[in-house]
Amino acid sequence: MSQNSLDDFARLLLRLVLGILIFFHGWAKIRHGIGGIEAMLAMRGLPAFLAWGVYLGEVLAPLLLILGIYTRLGAALIIVNMLVALFLAHSGHFSHFTSSGGWRLELQGMFLAAGVAILMLGAGRYSLGGRWN
Repeated sequence: MSQNSLDDFARLLLRLVLGILIFFHGWAKIRHGIGGIEAMLAMRGLPAFLAWGVYLGEVLAPLLLILGIYTRLGAALIIVNMLVALFLAHSGHFSHFTSSGGWRLELQGMFLAAGVAILMLGAGRYSLGGRWN
């Protein structure tokens, strides 16, 4: 297997893992609603309708990544979604660690970093949108 093929396969793997894992969060929002997010926004003095943006970041964006269409847009939506989640739900946890020594926000940090990597790398050849998408 050539280096280009390995690079494209790595992009596919990264897109699929991030897309599927974020989509699980979106599926929970589809099934159970976004009332908790609306409440967090209201507590910070922000309009509750902004909570609907979670469907962009946790449903639409992962589907874009999984399919490999408008991949960089999907990655950007996930980045924004994770920054908002860090601000709303996790702002007091930046210096907290678990009893096993892990950072309390390591999952959110990994989602954010993977989104940035996909934004920089693009979809790769194994995508519906093509190599430079």
